[in-house]
Amino acid sequence: MNEKSATSEGTKAAAPASQAREQDAIYQNGRVVGHVVDPEVDLEAKEIRFGEILGTDHLLIPEECEFQKYRIVVQKIAFASKVDRRPGHGGRTLGGCTAEILGYREQ
Repeated sequence: MNEKSATSEGTKAAAPASQAREQDAIYQNGRVVGHVVDPEVDLEAKEIRFGEILGTDHLLIPEECEFQKYRIVVQKIAFASKVDRRPGHGGRTLGGCTAEILGYREQ
């Protein structure tokens, strides 16, 4: 009976971690490395375009990362800036970004 309880608790503990991901965040190695503005998924072109990606100091380019259910690699960046006058936003901002969709992440 204890084994079943432990298994049930382990399953419950693991479930929130996979569901706790932020929908506007980009992840690398399980860590948030940026937050996106105006994402546009184009499945025909196998790419996602982002108006901006905020707070990207820890985003390693061109390393694989994850956004929502996709595995992606950022391929194009129109501009990068460390200056952001909006309150609450710090770090590097990338604008006009295009990421290639590599596939779907394991959940």
